[in-house]
Amino acid sequence: MEKLKRREVLARVLEERGDALVVSSLGTSTYDLFAVSPADENAYFWGAMGLAVPTGLGLALAQPERRVLIVAGDGDMMMGIGSLSVIAAQAPKNLGILVMDNEMFEETGSQSGLSAGRADIAQIALGSGFEKTMTVRNDNEVSRLTDFLMKEEGPVLAVAKIAPGADEPVFPSMDGRGLVTTFRSAVLGKS
Repeated sequence: MEKLKRREVLARVLEERGDALVVSSLGTSTYDLFAVSPADENAYFWGAMGLAVPTGLGLALAQPERRVLIVAGDGDMMMGIGSLSVIAAQAPKNLGILVMDNEMFEETGSQSGLSAGRADIAQIALGSGFEKTMTVRNDNEVSRLTDFLMKEEGPVLAVAKIAPGADEPVFPSMDGRGLVTTFRSAVLGKS
């Protein structure tokens, strides 16, 4: 079975983004977000593996009136897997997590990832206390992702089984201070 194309999945999810805040994990999740939906309301992560999900939780709690979407790779999610239990306990209604699962550590040489074997990230989320998860494997199922991630009462987690990245990286700024300043101004207004 042919796996989903990562940028196409993300573009479809973000078609009705509105004023949502989006946090992307390092590597291809950041490249994909910048390629399909560049915005000041994006928090791009560089070199912070495992921290996108807990950061997105903090953002969802601090901005309860806005939707927060976290876009994480499977390796990033597995590194911060304990954060799912914290999210379930805090239960932010405005939080959605999209795990782009290519079942490999693509950034470091495409070694087989944990979800290529027995680990099922959606099931781990359910076991951590999430009430709603979904896994999409084909194009017909992708149409449900936008409503699930952007409108369903959270916290929700969706796993998209994707092919390895075939697109060239598109880099947002790597100026950490500048990224934080831009994001902060987009969320809180100019100070």
